[in-house]
Amino acid sequence: MIVRQLTRRGLTSHLCAAVRLNWSSPKMARPSSNLAEFREDFAKAKHIAIITGAGVSAESGVPTFRGQGGYWRKWQAQDLATPEAFSRDPSLVWEFYHYRREVMRSKMPNPAHLAIAECESRLSKQGRSVVIITQNIDELHHRAGSKHVYEIHGSLFKTRCMSCGEVKANHKSPICPALEGKGEPDPSAKDARIPVENLPRCERSSCNGLLRPHVVWFGETLDSDILTAVGTSSIVYPAAMFAPQVAVRGVPVAEFNMESTPATMRFKYHFEGPCGVILPPALERHESEII
Repeated sequence: MIVRQLTRRGLTSHLCAAVRLNWSSPKMARPSSNLAEFREDFAKAKHIAIITGAGVSAESGVPTFRGQGGYWRKWQAQDLATPEAFSRDPSLVWEFYHYRREVMRSKMPNPAHLAIAECESRLSKQGRSVVIITQNIDELHHRAGSKHVYEIHGSLFKTRCMSCGEVKANHKSPICPALEGKGEPDPSAKDARIPVENLPRCERSSCNGLLRPHVVWFGETLDSDILTAVGTSSIVYPAAMFAPQVAVRGVPVAEFNMESTPATMRFKYHFEGPCGVILPPALERHESEII
């Protein structure tokens, strides 16, 4: 079973249970919104993958930098989240990511994150596996208590050295002295123009290379080991393709969203509303659960 969640236009998350039931994916049949029926299907799943996207984090107040109003200063994320932008102006890109790191310090997991973490913990005691595959880079699933999380787009709180390649967790605030007080999102704010030698540097002995955020930027591919876990090909938004691909194979799919999407008619279930409201009752303990 797959549950596909979108809480804002184009901001996706999915829940997938790797169990094939006696259902074939009708391409044009209207999806069901029968929660009791969905819960019966979900209760039969032994191996569950929950795929989440930006909509889940948006309900925690995390900026998405998409659509109208989705700007940092005068730029959208796709203007700064590229290897070319970092090569051209690493100071500006680090200001952008420093701002995002600092914003996350005031954000908390919402009921959807907590419901997923509780579901993972509860089902693990029943010998059922739950894996969270997230497109988000905010670590809110970890903070909610989820244990098995694949961050396919990386993390705001990890860095990668441009010289030696070391990937390392980094929760410093600020990440380097030169960025303290920088990153103001107001369009009138002046760029800090921090010299490259004062930007975050590798602390490995004899390296001192320039660090970059350990996130997947536009134009970059995902790590092959993550792609194997996801079970899809190397494309920019693999999670967006995963649910429809699995639906074609006869696995029930449920979509949780504020509205219908182009893929909705491929799925068995569709539930509308904020995921923090509609997901917890969908994942709560089923009467058939012994533990």
